[in-house]
Amino acid sequence: MTIARSRPFGQNYAFVAAGVVFIALMAAAGLRAAPGVLLLPLERAFGWDRGATSAAAAVGIFIYGLTGPFAAALMQSFGVRRTVTLALILMAVSTGLSALMTEPWQYLLTWGVMSGLGSGAVAMVLGATVVNRWFVARRGLMMGLLTASTATGSLIFLPGMAMMAEAGGWQPVVLTIAVVMAVLAPMVWFLLPERPESIGQKAFGAPEGYVPPAAATGGALKVAFGALRRAAGTRTFWLLFGGFFVCGLTTNGLIGVHMIAMCSDQGLPETRAAALLALMGLFDLVGTTLSGWLTDRYDPRKLLFIYYGLRGLSLMVLPYTDFSIVALGVFAVFYGLDWIATVPPTVKLANEAFGDRDGPIIFGWIAAGHQAGAATAAVMAGVLRASQGRYLEAFVLAGVAALVAAAASLMIRRGATSAVPA
Repeated sequence: MTIARSRPFGQNYAFVAAGVVFIALMAAAGLRAAPGVLLLPLERAFGWDRGATSAAAAVGIFIYGLTGPFAAALMQSFGVRRTVTLALILMAVSTGLSALMTEPWQYLLTWGVMSGLGSGAVAMVLGATVVNRWFVARRGLMMGLLTASTATGSLIFLPGMAMMAEAGGWQPVVLTIAVVMAVLAPMVWFLLPERPESIGQKAFGAPEGYVPPAAATGGALKVAFGALRRAAGTRTFWLLFGGFFVCGLTTNGLIGVHMIAMCSDQGLPETRAAALLALMGLFDLVGTTLSGWLTDRYDPRKLLFIYYGLRGLSLMVLPYTDFSIVALGVFAVFYGLDWIATVPPTVKLANEAFGDRDGPIIFGWIAAGHQAGAATAAVMAGVLRASQGRYLEAFVLAGVAALVAAAASLMIRRGATSAVPA
């Protein structure tokens, strides 16, 4: 405790904690994006078909999302620092072992199951938990920044990974990721205190007399399912869950996994397609941070309506463009601004409806919907591409789903009164 209380910056140490989490989230998201780069190199190296490689990516995405609510509950009972450190170690081990794989089931085990479990604990639920613990003021802005790191990391690392894969095959990519995770584990352990109270401080912006939310008692399974039971009878939960299912379907699962392959179908080099995704990542940092700022000031339901609506229209337009650098550049900038701008308003609506203690856990369940949608798109787009020889149908269907999510967002009720049975 003496060492913990000697931390510098006083109440502003909240920004150091957020910075550490930002880096961890960005690296974990880069790991989750790697299957999009490995797709073609693994097919060339081993002769695996698109169905096998897409299935491993889909399993990883699904487990990544399903882990979220249990990770949020585990952070309350077992501790944030312990949970995140062990998750980073698991990611280092799983990606390192994958360098030895020779069969599709080994890819499924290491990149699907093991890395899915590890990265699921270093995801959006981590950002929601840390923001709720360390901040009272500027929650929307900080949630926007941490959310941006998850998308930015998954996109800005793609050009480097693509160049490594093109120059040396898939193995340098997985070994580099393993080393990064191994380095981050001790950094998180030493720089991320459990709570502001652990270093004798209050949450940033906490007023006099502020009482932090009590930690949930009981095991992680009991806490996670207890929160789900309380939320599942409300309309708000299912509207947020459905909207986030579409969010994952239209981002990680479709664009994240298949954009490089789709551009390759149109004759673009893999590195150029990866650069477009990196451009999306840079603009996502701006768009999602701005979304957090807007969420502090405007009705989050209307923001979700705008985000999903514009996303749906852009997805339906893209297959009909000429795939020139100008057309793809415009799409990358536009889509980057909207990539995961949906997270800050979704977190705010969940906290309003379910409270500061249950909010992050409920958001974990909502985020599970995000990854279920992403897994659905990863498989669906791969199957449609294999059967139709093109991605047109997958993009149009995803666009229609986004328009439906836009309309559903306006049906969400605000405040604690929203957490009543449907």
